[in-house]
Amino acid sequence: MAISIDEIKRLKDLTGVGLTDAKAALQDADGDFDKALEAMRKKGMTKAEKRGEREAREGKIGSYLHDNRIGVLVEINCETDFVAKNEKFEELLKDVAMHIAASAPEYVSMDDIPAETRDRQAAEFKEKVVAEGKPADKADMIVDGMLKKYFAERCLLDQPFIKNPDQTVGDLVKEANAQLGENIVVRRFSRLQLGEVA
Repeated sequence: MAISIDEIKRLKDLTGVGLTDAKAALQDADGDFDKALEAMRKKGMTKAEKRGEREAREGKIGSYLHDNRIGVLVEINCETDFVAKNEKFEELLKDVAMHIAASAPEYVSMDDIPAETRDRQAAEFKEKVVAEGKPADKADMIVDGMLKKYFAERCLLDQPFIKNPDQTVGDLVKEANAQLGENIVVRRFSRLQLGEVA
């Protein structure tokens, strides 16, 4: 099957792999672009996960101001200053800052949630589940599901990305890991809204 150079270039641009790898992926997928893209993403994510063990000490602090009413500062780290100056990294920084302004997350990830906050919310949900008359043997499982959903809505990396709700912000960062070839980490953020009391 003949594969067009345009499809190869398109796959290369989306995944950050070389032309040869993009062509091979398309050939393996019998010319099906979506299958090839999925295969490359899986490969890329595997590479990105290995990179996750390396320390990210470089990076940038990005900002976003919306109508002079909402302001965001976000720190995203990478391994080298070369990547920090890359256009794709700059775009990621801007997109994440805009997302924070729009979605108002409270934490970067589930790991950042204080234990007392988790415990308090779990107790609240348990009380609600018991009051609804759910079976005691299933209450803990129901509470776990409720907690996961509740905190996923409040954790930046678990929120659906505002520009593409089919993808989480965490997926966006993993994609950048694969494309840029480095460990990229959203370290912290701060969001201010006019008139909001801290």
